[in-house]
Amino acid sequence: GRKVLIVYAHQEPKSLNGSLKRVAVEELSKQGCSVTVSDLYAMQFEPRATRNDIVGCLHNSEEFNYGVETWEAYKRGDLSSDLVEEQKKVQEADLLIFQFPLYWFSMPAIMKGWMDRVLVQGFAHEFPNCYDSGLLKDKLALFSFTTGGSREMYAKGGISGDIRYILWPMQHGIMHFCGVKVLSPHICFAPEYVSEEKRKEMLTAWAQRLRTLWNEEPINCSPEWYFK
Repeated sequence: GRKVLIVYAHQEPKSLNGSLKRVAVEELSKQGCSVTVSDLYAMQFEPRATRNDIVGCLHNSEEFNYGVETWEAYKRGDLSSDLVEEQKKVQEADLLIFQFPLYWFSMPAIMKGWMDRVLVQGFAHEFPNCYDSGLLKDKLALFSFTTGGSREMYAKGGISGDIRYILWPMQHGIMHFCGVKVLSPHICFAPEYVSEEKRKEMLTAWAQRLRTLWNEEPINCSPEWYFK
């Protein structure tokens, strides 16, 4: 069976994000997938990239460089246990689903901290092994998120600009950089401003998509997809 890691960032289990996460676990489990959830708020995941991420001696104790130190620590097997645990989950997964509410045109800080700390050099990328030759090139990723604004606001002529512009740093700058192939995002627009019936429809649409997810082709990860 395939393995799925859901990295989930929402404080409230009863939220639509919580329901979307639950639907994903149920649907994928029914398919025989093995599903793991990293519930970042429940785990009290540390989002800050600090000296504490390296166990033991530093490579250069005179001047701290986080990127260099975590790269060296990864090679030595000296990263902190919480990072090793998350990297193991990523390593084992065929698909990564990121479930979150959009905050200020981006992911919540706790999820960005997960990206900052888990996807270290040597594990996820190692120049020149990035983008199509990134170290996680056998994996798929899907960003599933809710917005505060309506679909019209995130259209090309809308006040917030095309939603694809917002996805560029997340999908291209992080996932594609690490070699991960990206499936089309799943976006629930403005759930707070629609009826309960509409929110149920959003959950049903997500469940239906998950049933045929493995047949989907990844997006063309090029600047054209985002900015054409």
